[in-house]
Amino acid sequence: MYPANQAKSGTRPLVRRALALVSALGTFALGAGTARAEASDLVPEVGWNYGEIETPRIAAMGGALRAYSNSVSALFINPANMASSRIYHLGALAQIWPEASRQSYGGGAVDSIVSSTRLAGGFGGVWTRQDPDGIDRQATDLRFALAMPFSDQFMLGIGGRYLWLKQNGLGPLGDSLVSGGLEDENIVRGFAFDAGATLKPTDFFAISLVGNNLNNPGHGFQPTSVGGGVGVGTKDLTIEGDVVSDFTTWGSTKVRAMGGLELLLADHYALRGGYRYDDGQKSHAVSGGAGYIDRAFSAEVAVRRVVSDPGATAIFFGFTYHLEASGLTPSPDDF
Repeated sequence: MYPANQAKSGTRPLVRRALALVSALGTFALGAGTARAEASDLVPEVGWNYGEIETPRIAAMGGALRAYSNSVSALFINPANMASSRIYHLGALAQIWPEASRQSYGGGAVDSIVSSTRLAGGFGGVWTRQDPDGIDRQATDLRFALAMPFSDQFMLGIGGRYLWLKQNGLGPLGDSLVSGGLEDENIVRGFAFDAGATLKPTDFFAISLVGNNLNNPGHGFQPTSVGGGVGVGTKDLTIEGDVVSDFTTWGSTKVRAMGGLELLLADHYALRGGYRYDDGQKSHAVSGGAGYIDRAFSAEVAVRRVVSDPGATAIFFGFTYHLEASGLTPSPDDF
């Protein structure tokens, strides 16, 4: 459920206020990122978060959105679902992880309108800086994907990702090439691909299967994983549970289990909550978030907190502009 095309109201003043809010949040985040601090006490795996790119909606629902994602979220979690609705969305996102000393900025675009065959396409990217006073990791992650709805009940999607990553600081073993990287040189520069499928036997039930980094890059920066989601959803309520098996990060297969809920109030206000158990880190995390959804745009925020030791917090911001609402693109009814 992501009812971006269902809300109907005047939008220009709201767009200006939303843009002003996003600008203020960005200024605050950039200012916080320039301050020097001590190296993070957390292991790098916590802040790296398996190389996943999460929108506020994904994060707020604990990561359980493989079955009912769409828009820019689908580009990053299940490419098949880009074809689940007729949209043309441009999105921006940011992440701040205080304890892990990480910040990420990026965005994406998803279009399922322009093609007369209903082929959907998406492109996005995120830049990340993690623990500049410790491992000093910097990464650029580019994503692109295509999705085809074979019917209203079945969709397939494929995606590619290209990662540039370097570490100029000290790793857990100190001044070591093994754990600290190569100064000013990429230690990862490689391609990987994803695939996803979604089946909706009824309007209120969805099942998805997603594989990430299926060409097996062989390292934890792009871990190979297979996961699935099962969800039920109406116009105003979505409930989903997901399970992911990670075959790379921990040397043996580890499982992450997630559950999330989303409630839409008054056609505009989204409230979300979620939970994630991570078998690799032996951690429990709870999350929550809210969003304002209008015909022409949406603005969202989410917070995740690892409640087991060691604790960690992640804050997510997002803004999406719905280009199809501007009249600059063909209407879905034109095809």
